[in-house]
Amino acid sequence: MKSTWPLLMKNDNVTLNAPIFRRASVKILHILSQIPSATGSGIYLQATMQHAHQRGHSNYLLAGVPADFHYDDHCSHLPCDTPELIRFGHDVNLEIVGMSDVMPYPSTRFCDLSAEDLGCYEACFDERLQQAVKRWQPDIIHSHHLWLLTSLARQRFPDVPMVASCHGSDLRQFHSCCHLQQQVLRGCQQVDAVCALNQGQRQQITEDYQIPAEKIHVVGAGFNDSLFHPPPPVLKDGNTIHIVYVGKLSRAKGVPWLLKALQQVAGEDWHFHLVGDSSGEEKEEIVRLAQTLGGKITRHGSLRPEDLAEQLKASHLFILPSFFEGVPLVVLEALACGCRAITTNLPGIREVFDRLNCDWLQRIELPRMASIDSPHPDGEQQFIAQLAEKITLQLAAIRSDRTAQPPLTVQEVLHHYDWNSTFCRIEQVYDKVLSGKQTATAAISS
Repeated sequence: MKSTWPLLMKNDNVTLNAPIFRRASVKILHILSQIPSATGSGIYLQATMQHAHQRGHSNYLLAGVPADFHYDDHCSHLPCDTPELIRFGHDVNLEIVGMSDVMPYPSTRFCDLSAEDLGCYEACFDERLQQAVKRWQPDIIHSHHLWLLTSLARQRFPDVPMVASCHGSDLRQFHSCCHLQQQVLRGCQQVDAVCALNQGQRQQITEDYQIPAEKIHVVGAGFNDSLFHPPPPVLKDGNTIHIVYVGKLSRAKGVPWLLKALQQVAGEDWHFHLVGDSSGEEKEEIVRLAQTLGGKITRHGSLRPEDLAEQLKASHLFILPSFFEGVPLVVLEALACGCRAITTNLPGIREVFDRLNCDWLQRIELPRMASIDSPHPDGEQQFIAQLAEKITLQLAAIRSDRTAQPPLTVQEVLHHYDWNSTFCRIEQVYDKVLSGKQTATAAISS
């Protein structure tokens, strides 16, 4: 059956119908200012590297990690030369500076950095960037986040073709750290191309960063369909309905309100799985709320992708009540594993699922917001009540058929967001940037 699902966006330069990237092996330097795992951008980077390797390209990596990070324990599967790692707590006297204010590991916030801290941070990355480029002589740099490291790399290496991926957390930082905006813009406005997750994000980048729309390509996000796929029906055929949340334990993800909603959900046949981690006061608040559910909750902490896939395959209902996201990969992963889903009606969710005419995925409108990722107190109780209502409706549907499979329309959406399709779009951006640089060089030479 031919899918009638629309391409990722209209009027963009990159579509699935574009010519497939056939350039000879390209040397790609991937740069990320934090751990290349554990978060959405880390998983995105890993998948990009793996698919680049499958296509015959050479990968190199520069990333920020804690001083005690054991690369082989977390990233030995990555197809790349020996990475260049900045070790926070050793190379620079800070805990790792996270792109989100709440990270699944000890971290520092950009808004808390002094001018001296910021200078040390940039000086360390600058030195290691120069070493990496001299060592590997990349054909192209693929940087993650429209933030300080991307700006620094563009200014330091203006002649190396450069693509930057926006992940959403960079847009939040842009608004919460206004004092850093000019520093960010100096380099980010000069990148050759930007990969955006959705059309709404593309528009926001154009408005906030003043980057021309023709340089911003909606490539979406992808999930690993070899890992996240439907389980045998028997795995979901039991007496207990398993509900799961996956993500950082933070207020921005809506976790406290989800736990309060679950307190209002009747029935003794469900069990809630809280998957993810963080640190600080927000985690402490969430742990206290989780304890009110007694024996109806299991806290798992962070899970390896393989273990997460098994948890999703054994679950019936996935919930993501987040207040700010791009295209949440974990929603795609949960749907691929046969879970029903409840999410907030974020722009990225609307763009991907707006034509999904079934109740498999239920959406809740965002409450009135006090800031970009924090709800106004006046709307909190209504938001909790709506969550509880949607959970109750989904539980009723699951009780009627615990082994039901997602409808065809859900499967069509998933087809467009597996990593093979996503990386084809990223490759096309690489090709466009490299071809443009070659054309410009030829024109100068003549």
